[in-house]
Amino acid sequence: MTKREEIDLKRYIRNIPDFPKPGILFYDISTLLRDADAWQIAMARLARQVAPWEPDMLAAVESRGFLTAAPLADRLGCGLLMMRKPGKLPGATIAHTYDLEYGSDTLQIQADAIKPGQRVVVMDDLLATGGTLAASVALLRKAGANVVGASLLVELTGLGGREKLDIPVKSLLSYED
Repeated sequence: MTKREEIDLKRYIRNIPDFPKPGILFYDISTLLRDADAWQIAMARLARQVAPWEPDMLAAVESRGFLTAAPLADRLGCGLLMMRKPGKLPGATIAHTYDLEYGSDTLQIQADAIKPGQRVVVMDDLLATGGTLAASVALLRKAGANVVGASLLVELTGLGGREKLDIPVKSLLSYED
């Protein structure tokens, strides 16, 4: 085992209780991002996870998904598309509205972002209840993508988000919360 493989990336994730509201334990990845060595290790591990899927495109969920997808697309030599909230993308868009615990939200991609059948991997920072990730998959499929998997930095396994997905999911770090 190399020194890089021995590093526990959980040491670089800061837990912040009661953020953004009371009762929530927030897993802050900014402490991982600002440590150059830990960030390089995280990117290398994500690349090893995602490469076997042979993606044509990485689809980044706004906004923290952009942080992992952009450098990973560069490493893997594939394209990158952004899934954003309404009004943030120029040109024609395809939208998908989905329900949240308290209300609804919408994600959009540019209408010409995907060629039908392209192999796409969804990238986000965290999987909790799975609503946003499931909506991302639905939006990509609506645009004609072949969604081959999802890759995340952190998964909160106790919240059951993976159960809402019908694609392979890989996460670097998992927590029971």
